[in-house]
Amino acid sequence: MRVVVIGASGHIGSYLVPLLVDAGHEVVTVSRGQSEPYRRRSVWERTEQIVADRVAEDEAGTFGKRIADLGADAVIDLICFEPDSARQLSEALRGRVQHVLHCGTIWVHGPAIETPMTEDVPRRPFGDYGVKKAAIEAYLLTEARTGRLPATILHPGHIVGPGWRPINPAGHLQLSVFAQLAKGEPLALPNFGLETLHHVHADDVARSFMAALERRNASVGESFHVVSPAALTLRGYAESVAWWYGQDARLEFLPYERWKDTVEPADAEATWNHIAHSPNSSVAKAAALLDWRPRYTSLEAVYEAVSWYAAKGELPALD
Repeated sequence: MRVVVIGASGHIGSYLVPLLVDAGHEVVTVSRGQSEPYRRRSVWERTEQIVADRVAEDEAGTFGKRIADLGADAVIDLICFEPDSARQLSEALRGRVQHVLHCGTIWVHGPAIETPMTEDVPRRPFGDYGVKKAAIEAYLLTEARTGRLPATILHPGHIVGPGWRPINPAGHLQLSVFAQLAKGEPLALPNFGLETLHHVHADDVARSFMAALERRNASVGESFHVVSPAALTLRGYAESVAWWYGQDARLEFLPYERWKDTVEPADAEATWNHIAHSPNSSVAKAAALLDWRPRYTSLEAVYEAVSWYAAKGELPALD
């Protein structure tokens, strides 16, 4: 099968492209050409590589046609964030591909009523990112269910793995939080530290795309959560990281309105977005329809990332 991967050199693509090549697919990678894949770079020599600036080409109205003219059987879109961009690509691909797979996000959901949350609950997104991703999901599912475009949507959690920073136990991206816990230093968390994060290893996300591609009949017209087996509370996450370093976590708890003044404004905003969502998602649907199950727990995935930074000397060494 000829498969086009848009955004191929990013977090997910760095794992997905080798899986596709190893499975015998003819792979076309599309990226801006500004970054190198995180792993198995030699695999890219066995792909057709296209450099494209999606934002500029969307503005010019040419991106969809450019992808359609590549003659793919399947298109995997890892970097679509605007409803208009999704619409342009979909209109160009109608009648020309067998399958379109879109990378969504668990932030298509807003606050949960029951947890773990399933894919069939009504969408209540908030924030620009979640609202736009929910609109894209609704559009693509309508396209699929009305027979105009065979589309599948996969919704990852907080993607993590070697090569990029995990969302930390305080709900933002600063590595200093891991260093504080490693050294046994006090760490302040918002509220009671009982809000949740739901990570997923990039390799598990890549395997979910493979599963959906291989089980087209079961996946077209559907969306799937792609997360680790269980979400983490901020408090439990912090305690676990401290234990990795042989420490007992010295945690302090502050109401968010006081806690936000202890960090940089950008970090406070990131934390608010994470704890306001407090995702806790079910993967039962993906297991039942796609035979996909995550290999990594949240802590195992984060441990790999922390180990990678420790090996680079950016965090204390793990035993």
